Amino acid sequence: QVQLVESGGGLVQPGGSLRLSCAASGRTFRSKTMGWFRQAPGKEREFEGRISWSGGRTYYTDSVKDRFTISRDNAKNTVYLQMNGLKPEDTAVYYCASSDYYNSDNEENYGYWGQGTQVTVSS
Repeated sequence: QVQLVESGGGLVQPGGSLRLSCAASGRTFRSKTMGWFRQAPGKEREFEGRISWSGGRTYYTDSVKDRFTISRDNAKNTVYLQMNGLKPEDTAVYYCASSDYYNSDNEENYGYWGQGTQVTVSS
């Protein structure tokens, strides 16, 4: 079993940066693909990117590619989402989640979820 806790959200001006962290408990974290999702107000939750268990492979959607970077430190049981060049449309609750699938972007394939952290991009 994996328990996930996100942190690092907050209010940032357009063009600014934030780094979200997702701390995991459980020995199986190191074998899990980790994904980041977000849910904007009034919208469904959407997949934004993932990182393989080793950290060697990442994937991003077009909406965040070249601005967001996912990394992980398996020694610290933590995955990160570095967000640069933030835009108002990035405002959302951000979730990390774990999956036994290698390359899924379907939230149904992510079995454990954090509680989410709010990111607000506004001047």
